[in-house]
Amino acid sequence: MTGSAGPGKLTDPVDASDRTLVAADGTRLAYRLRRTGAPRRTLLLLHGLASNHTRWSEFTATTRLAAGWDILCPDLRGHGGSLFRGRIDMKTWCDDLEELLAAEHVTQTVVIGHCLGANLALWFAQQAPRRVSGLVLIEPMFRAAFTGNRARLAALRPLFAALAPPLRLLAALGLHRHSLETLDLAALDRGARMTMAASGRFPEARYNSVREDLRSLPTSVYLQGLLAVTGPLPALASIAAPTLSLLSAGGTYSDPDITARLLAALPQGRILRIPALHWIPTEQPQLMREAIEAWCDELGTRSGT
Repeated sequence: MTGSAGPGKLTDPVDASDRTLVAADGTRLAYRLRRTGAPRRTLLLLHGLASNHTRWSEFTATTRLAAGWDILCPDLRGHGGSLFRGRIDMKTWCDDLEELLAAEHVTQTVVIGHCLGANLALWFAQQAPRRVSGLVLIEPMFRAAFTGNRARLAALRPLFAALAPPLRLLAALGLHRHSLETLDLAALDRGARMTMAASGRFPEARYNSVREDLRSLPTSVYLQGLLAVTGPLPALASIAAPTLSLLSAGGTYSDPDITARLLAALPQGRILRIPALHWIPTEQPQLMREAIEAWCDELGTRSGT
């Protein structure tokens, strides 16, 4: 990425699909925009914890929605190209999204989020309801529904809250890892499907590993992400946007029945269950894509666009 920009202004990149926004506090936020010609309706795709915008590379490359929608894929602050080691929470990420949409002159968007990104989508819909015309929640995480490893991590939430501030201080003093691996989720997913085809089993150990997650993410960011994903969610009854929730049939991280009962509070909610352990974009990319496309088609018909 090249070019320079002041706060709230865009760079002028060589590759028009890769952009950088300098946020109001000076943090450089990386994102990818797929747009042909003048701005159109926009999909805002939010990745999960220890992920980045490449979570959506396969979706953006294959979806027929690209013919009529702009697709905006940010690296959330602290992740991927948006390197940051300071304080982060849901409000920080929501503020970043508002800055990004304003910079790209997007007045309304359908927000699609996976895991942490799904929770963030709900918070963003509460903070900026006029900007959100619809939501797609892929494996939203409710603490009351946590199972297995996620339930154990949630029990350690007070410890994470205590460790995050000193880690941020050490990072501010320059005491942190100076080299992080680059994570390509599209390549990782291809490898996972090869393993599934050969063995019939999903390589869960690679996707459910703190050690692997920390290879590409600052430790302080990881802890703050855990705090965010194990924290409260806004009152769902206050979310007016039409919502499609995609839940896996498995219970690797959360109980789908409990999650479905909690999602019933959404005034305009719909739930679709997909056969997967948890990683729907990896395990069932075609079913996920087709469900999102059909729902966006219906949303457009209802809105007259």
